[in-house]
Amino acid sequence: MARWSDILPTVGMLCRPVLRRFGRWGRRFLLLIGGFGALLVLLAFTSLPFHAHRQLGLAGGTCKGTIDAIVVLGGSGMPSGPELLRLLYTADLALEHPQAPVYLVHAADTATAYLMIEELVMRGVGEGRIIAQLKGSNTREQALGLAADHIKVLASDLVIVTAPENMYRTLGTFRKVGFEHACGISAFDNALFVDLDYAFDRIGGRRVVPDVSEDLDLRYTFWNYLKLEVTCLREYAAIGYYKLNGWM
Repeated sequence: MARWSDILPTVGMLCRPVLRRFGRWGRRFLLLIGGFGALLVLLAFTSLPFHAHRQLGLAGGTCKGTIDAIVVLGGSGMPSGPELLRLLYTADLALEHPQAPVYLVHAADTATAYLMIEELVMRGVGEGRIIAQLKGSNTREQALGLAADHIKVLASDLVIVTAPENMYRTLGTFRKVGFEHACGISAFDNALFVDLDYAFDRIGGRRVVPDVSEDLDLRYTFWNYLKLEVTCLREYAAIGYYKLNGWM
């Protein structure tokens, strides 16, 4: 009976070419990932992430003219920054266009939908104008559900309110389903215009630690742009998936 001490050298000899090839491809993969990560860090020092995010919010076209109906998409939970921003924009639109019904499009989560309706009512939107459309777990399914349950909305001048990064894909999806006159208003947040410099020495900053009290780019902008890069990359992947499926 063969012993392990006799078998192992033979197995090692047979596996060596495979391991060598794997090691070569593994190094290439690590170099690729490392290079991509370094590129993201470098781009975060530029304004490209900001413009990419803004382009996603505006590339589908903006609203001009009449508004017959308002659709607000949920999906970020309540309360959350993105959701509250969408509801703020929606409430402002609803008050400007009192004749337009408001369709709250969300997955089948009645607790979150109730909180969203409560927020709209608190901002002055009549509860009787709000129609909860709680069908679908992705944008395509939600667009199909709205089209099936509210056929008359298909031909109306529809404005969609959602996060900027989702707007291009959302408009493409709704138009593909049949909402040919759909336009979008992205829920952009407002920039902070205030002096955030601080007195490093006065508040006890140590000499061995760099003083970045006047460097807002390093303190905030760089990190915000890194987050925007991840947001945009995720959305680009979603756009590719939707296009491959013929959903937009």
